[in-house]
Order: sequence, then structure tokens, then C-alpha cells
Amino acid sequence: MSKPESDAPVPASDAAPPADAASTGEVSDAVAPPAAAPDGPAVDAPPADAVAAGAPEPADRVELTKPATGAFGPAAPEAPAADSSAAPTPAAPADPWAAPAAPGTPAPAAPGTADPWATSGGPVPPGPPPASGWAAVPPGALSGFQPGHAYPAAPGATNGFSVAALVTGLFCMWPLSLAFGIVALVQIPKRNERGRGMAVTGVVLGILGVLATLLAFLGLVAAGVDATSRADRPARAPKAPPGSVLWSSLKSGDCYNPPGGSADAEDGDATVLWVLKASCSSPHHGEVAGTARIPEGDGLAYPGESRVRESAATLCTPVLTDYALDYWAVPDGMDEVYLYPSRANWKSGERYATCAYEDRDAEHLGSVRTDRGKLSSAQLTYLEAARAYNTVNWSEPDAEIADARSEYASWASRMADASRKEAEQLSKATALWPESAKPKVAELVTAQRDAATAWDTAAKAVDAAVLEREIRRAKSVVAKSAKVTVEIRRELGLSTGEQVGEIRA
Repeated sequence: MSKPESDAPVPASDAAPPADAASTGEVSDAVAPPAAAPDGPAVDAPPADAVAAGAPEPADRVELTKPATGAFGPAAPEAPAADSSAAPTPAAPADPWAAPAAPGTPAPAAPGTADPWATSGGPVPPGPPPASGWAAVPPGALSGFQPGHAYPAAPGATNGFSVAALVTGLFCMWPLSLAFGIVALVQIPKRNERGRGMAVTGVVLGILGVLATLLAFLGLVAAGVDATSRADRPARAPKAPPGSVLWSSLKSGDCYNPPGGSADAEDGDATVLWVLKASCSSPHHGEVAGTARIPEGDGLAYPGESRVRESAATLCTPVLTDYALDYWAVPDGMDEVYLYPSRANWKSGERYATCAYEDRDAEHLGSVRTDRGKLSSAQLTYLEAARAYNTVNWSEPDAEIADARSEYASWASRMADASRKEAEQLSKATALWPESAKPKVAELVTAQRDAATAWDTAAKAVDAAVLEREIRRAKSVVAKSAKVTVEIRRELGLSTGEQVGEIRA
């Protein structure tokens, strides 16, 4: 807006121009032309008819406009016009508090300078309003977040692997707990899910569980190595009780009592370090028949417990049958036993198996040893023939016939040979049989020859079912001779009842 003019006339002395200026119509350099206000149109001079009649003609007037005020204070005052010969006046500094101009708005003209863009002879159209307030500042300049960046989302659902890690860790499934926990820790930040605490707990439980399992495994391995090393060391027998001796020091004909406290193994074996030596005329549990050396095999290394046990059983059979030639005289309950060396005993040089008769539950008097010097010719002939047959008969395989056909066929063949040999020995002319025993001996010879034929048929059977049938038939033939055997023993004055139940027929 332009400032309204005062109604007072301008003094002539001040406003009259020089004559030469009036005649020529030029404007003095000392008066600046009116400048167009930036915020409004310039005000035109009043028309000539508006001058009062008779009034002296006024001098040319100068339109003064009010400078535009900024949004934050008044604009700087207009500098006075200066003589062209004078030094140029420096421009006023820009207002630091002025709002920035809106885009597309032309900059205002400097004070004292004519607007080169002002139109002559008409109103100047108003420009856009000056920028002020928040409209002049881009929204992103004052906002806490830049455009294009969304606010962080809230945590979502609980991660499933974290729950699985915690559950498996509590139930001691530690490898799974460790794996699930690691997967959960990788997925949670990517998916913005919950459950980090459960995942960490699962990982910790998994690590502790795996370490505990590893330590337990190493402990078991160390214990096994220590047990093996102890087994390889030569056995040190503890101090024996008074009157006891080491088992390996017993000789053929020695009677003994176990000291008690021996440990029975699952297979029926017992670990015995020493025994109490006793007189055979006093109550005792066992009697030693003799010893047998175990072959070393291909090397000096221990052949193994099972192999040593089998060797001891095979080697002790003839030792026991030779010691107690009349096995019917051995009391019921006394079984054939043998002691074989352990790995530690083997390493210390022990190579012998000790063979004995022992009853662990009851005591017996006397000796089971057969005194051949007290036997008659007929008694010795009969016992020798029966021992050879019984040795083969007691070697029957333990497996089923269908599972061990070849073993049973071989055994049947050996049984046939044993039956023929017994028949031959009993029928010798040199045998001095009592008259009352001769018919019974002849009947036994015939039964053994019939049994040999049955055993031959069984040995030649190809099919397992046929082999089993023929073996049952051969055993039935042998069983018929059991009564004849008892009658012969009675006629010869031998034992007839102690071991009848042991006859395998």
C-alpha cells in the first residue's frame, strides 16, 4: 500500500524546479523516480482538473511509498538519493530474519533502484504472498524420520524354533536343543519375532548337555582302559586265610572245601583264588582228579576266555574218567569242574587246567577215585569197555538237530563205532565172566550191535527230519539195554544205584 499524500501544499521554494528544467521537461538527477512497491501497485498523480482554480501550479511531486515489511520486522529504510558524482552507496545487508521467498517469486528490487520490470501507465498485478511460517519449510526437514523410511514395526509372534529349543533342552535332547536354538537366533532378527530368551536358554542347555555326555563317555572309556590294564597285569592273590592254599597248588587226590565268598559269573563259573585243604576221610565238598596243560596255540598271547574254557573241558574229560573209572561210584551232586587260567594268570605263566569233582551244596566222605588194584579182571574189563562208550555218548551236541545237522551226523557215526567196540570188548574170550553174568553180558553185546546199526542209519541220513527220527530210534535201542547193564553190575559187585539217573540212553 502507498502512503496517502498530505493535503498541505508543497512550498514553492522547496518544490519549484529550475527554469531550464521546467522548459525542457527533464527531471533533476537529485530526485529519484518513484519505485514500485513490491507488495502493491503504484499510486498515480491526481488529474489536472483536481487542482483548485487560481492556485499556483504546483511543482512536480514525488510519490513516496512505504517499504514492504518482512514477516519478522520492518524492512530496512530507503537510502536517500545521491548525486551521480558522489560515491555509490553500498547496498543494505539482507535481513537474516526474513522468511525465504516462495519458489517462483521474483526478488524485490534494491532500494533506490528503478524496477526494470515495472509496467508504465497501469497497475502492477500483485505477486504471490511472501512465504512465511511452516509453508516455507519442507516437511521432511523438521520431521524426525526421513521420507521413505517407515516406523519400526512392533515384534510379531514367538519364533517356533525358540520354543522347540527350550522344550528339547528341558527333556535332555541336547543336540536338537542346540540346533533349534541356533536356527532361532538367526531367524528372530530377520523376522522381527519374539523368543530370543528361550533360544538362548536352549543353546546353553544344549552345550551343557553335550559337554556332560562327552565327559561321561570319556570317563567310561577311561574306566574300560583301566580295567583292561588291570586284567593284563599278573593277578596278585590276597593273603589267604589260615589253612587255605591256592587252587593251582592242588594235586591229584587232594580233597578241599571252598572258603566261601566266591563270585559266581552269569555262565555258572566262579572266581576262586584259594581253597581250604581237607582230608578225604573228613567231610569235604571237592576232590581233585588231576591237571591238564592247555596248548598255547599259534603264539604266546592269551587265546581268549571262551577258547580256554573249551580247551579245559576237553582236556579234563579223560582225566576225570580215568580217575573215577566207575562213574556210578561218584556220589550224586558231585559234578565235574575245572579251573582255567584268566588273562592275568596266563600272562604270569599259568598254562594248566585243574580238573576236579565238586558238590557245592553238600559234603561227602571218602574218595571217588577208582583203585584198580582192588578190581577183578571181569570188573576192570567191563569198566574199561563202558568208559570208552560213555565218553562218546557224553559228547552229544547241545544245539538242535535242525540247526546242527552235520554235527549230529558226525556224532551218530562215532556212536556207531563206540557201540561196536564195546560189543567186541565184552565178547572177548579172555574175559573171565562169572557164570551168572555171562547170559547178561551176551544180551548186552547183542543190544550194542543193534544200536550200532541204528546209529549208522542215522549218520547216513541226509534230511534233518530223517536224521532226528533215526537218532530217536537208536536211543530207544540203547535204553532197552539199561536194565541189562544194572544186572551185570550187580553180578560183578559194582555200584548199581548212585548214578543211575546219569545214564544217557
